Amino acid sequence: MADAQPFSNSLKPSEVAVAMVELAIAKHNTRPEKVFMKAFSAGILLSFGGLLSEIIQGGSPALNTANPGLVKVMGGFVFPVGLVMIVLGGYELLTSNMMVFPMAVIKRAVPWWSLPLNWILVTFGNLVGSLFFAAIITKYSGLVEADPYKSFTITFALHKASEPEWHQIFLRGIGCNWLVCVAVWQAAGARDTISKIVAIWFPIWVFVACGFDHVIANMFSVPLGIMYGAPLTVSEYIRK
Repeated sequence: MADAQPFSNSLKPSEVAVAMVELAIAKHNTRPEKVFMKAFSAGILLSFGGLLSEIIQGGSPALNTANPGLVKVMGGFVFPVGLVMIVLGGYELLTSNMMVFPMAVIKRAVPWWSLPLNWILVTFGNLVGSLFFAAIITKYSGLVEADPYKSFTITFALHKASEPEWHQIFLRGIGCNWLVCVAVWQAAGARDTISKIVAIWFPIWVFVACGFDHVIANMFSVPLGIMYGAPLTVSEYIRK
């Protein structure tokens, strides 16, 4: 009986690297307005996962007091649905582009200016989408208007952007995007949809449950807390 071939159900790491560079080339050749709209959509889709995570965590105050670790695990388990929709739909997310574009620039597959152009377009697209979801889809619809959800939303925003020191948020961002890039890399190597979903799910589950900071996810959760009266200024949020 022949030995099983490694990576028979997935691309080899070297093949994934080539796919990442080819993806950056495709992004580079996409018109700027399309990149922006894809980023806008990604901000919305990631916020769906963020909202579900907050509803589960905020809706379990007794369990949060008795077993806060379990609540974090539960909230982390549902959050990856946002990144799954983004990857499968081919949308633009800043944090994964922070891996893809440097690879292509280093290989000289795209010009250097393509990197800052993409990152600026995608950053603001993700921000506009996240703010739209926070204000229009979440606050004005009254989904988390009542307690315990409203109180948790305020507390969560403070926990993300007010209580930690700047260097702590920075280091949490490194841990977060390490896992986000692992998830996107693994998904690129998977050959079928179910495998892609599983490849994304576990690293994202880990980063949310552990409390790392995702800049785009915070573009939804922190402004939403501010909208509900969190004692946090916009300038402090931007700074930290």
